[in-house]
Amino acid sequence: MTPFVKILFGQVILLAMLGLFRLTAFASVDDAQTFALQAAEPYVKQGFQVREDYWGGDLGSGEKKAVRQQLFKGNEYWFWLGTEVERAKISVHIYDSDGKLAEDPDGWEKGHFAAAHVIPKTTGSYFIIVSVEDSPEERTHWALVYGFR
Repeated sequence: MTPFVKILFGQVILLAMLGLFRLTAFASVDDAQTFALQAAEPYVKQGFQVREDYWGGDLGSGEKKAVRQQLFKGNEYWFWLGTEVERAKISVHIYDSDGKLAEDPDGWEKGHFAAAHVIPKTTGSYFIIVSVEDSPEERTHWALVYGFR
């Protein structure tokens, strides 16, 4: 094998490895979305329509992310959070534009799933706070989906 072929072969291997790494990184957020949608399944049977759009990313233990969403008085909303890291502890909470907790007490956290429920008293911007409370991973992928009726 000539030196040129060895270098070319090495570059092809490196590019292939980077491509696999990139696919793995995207798959983790996709996996988190799958778990969030799994948490929503029982609510779909109750008549909730799950929106196609979602939020996702990764957080370290103890980190939080705020998501702003316009909610309408008279509708009922559930927000479902999921992660592919089974031993992670995650949470989701809903605050109004004044920073007051707006969610109903029937939200829940079970393993690598969490959910928050709200029936807004007024139409306006609300802040959904997602948090990775604890995780065995340095960075934990998460996805947040929501539904309404």
